[in-house]
Amino acid sequence: MKLGILDQMPKPKGMTAEQTAAHTIELAQLAESLGYGRYWFAEHHATRGMISSAPEVMMAAVASQTQTIKVGSGGILMPQYSPFKVASQIAQLESLFPGRVEAGLGRSPGGAEFLRSLLADDKPNQMAEYPDKLRQLIAYLDGSAKVHAAPRTTNRPELYSLGLGENSALLAGLLGIGYVFGHFIQPDRGVAALQTYRETFSQGFMDTPSAKACVFVVCGEDDAHAEQLAHTQDIWLLNVEKGLDSQVPTPEAAEEKMRLLSEDEVKKVKNNRRRMIIGGPETVKVALDHLSDSYQCEDWLILCNIYDWEEKKQSFERLAALYLGDESYSLHPNKI
Repeated sequence: MKLGILDQMPKPKGMTAEQTAAHTIELAQLAESLGYGRYWFAEHHATRGMISSAPEVMMAAVASQTQTIKVGSGGILMPQYSPFKVASQIAQLESLFPGRVEAGLGRSPGGAEFLRSLLADDKPNQMAEYPDKLRQLIAYLDGSAKVHAAPRTTNRPELYSLGLGENSALLAGLLGIGYVFGHFIQPDRGVAALQTYRETFSQGFMDTPSAKACVFVVCGEDDAHAEQLAHTQDIWLLNVEKGLDSQVPTPEAAEEKMRLLSEDEVKKVKNNRRRMIIGGPETVKVALDHLSDSYQCEDWLILCNIYDWEEKKQSFERLAALYLGDESYSLHPNKI
């Protein structure tokens, strides 16, 4: 199993953006030491709680403070940007950190229409032009366009398209680039999407198919401990979906909210758990192995948006002990 981290840089309530950024560098360094293969950054704008607004900058920051771990974007919001500018940024990163750059591109508008318009400098909505923008980006990087994005590096960075279903998988396959499925957003269509990608991939910008999937994981000391930790993520996600405060709530605030949930909110939290794996090491391994088998995917990007910084690090450490390094976590054979 290959593991990486997808970081939305969620800011815990009471912590500053500067502290959250410093913790991010620390977590990336820890991830590298534990054997995680990649560290990717999301792109969010105008939120109080998710402070990863410039994945290209964070990729450079983390790469400069680590040695081998790959850095990536998950993903750059292509409909709002110039493909040539994005290609130039990716090429620049590749020149600085050869062989360590993975550029994930997404179709999201980045938020409400007013925010999309700000990102696109008041240009008309270009969501439908995402496939064409991907093609232009590829052409600027592979030299088939009239203008080649500079710098012209010896090797090309890897390109991935992010998606939530068969249509996005088909596009990535036909373009010959990698594909990343967001189970942490849409847990119902991963099997079909990844199968579509594998069946339609044709050699293009990349020689061989490369598929990944993303999922929330909270790995505690045991199931009860993980459940307690996960409540801050449960309430955070509920608030984000309602357009409320996107800062990760304190455990005390989360527990208070959990006691006061309406019937509809209880259903929503339960449904959101389908986007997550929550449990002690044995439970997490059984669940992730099962999901990996269902998806036929052994390359995962992990999110963990709980409040407590030390517990968050330990969750990633426990997950690494299950799959990474020379000595992986040993479970009872009858539970695998």
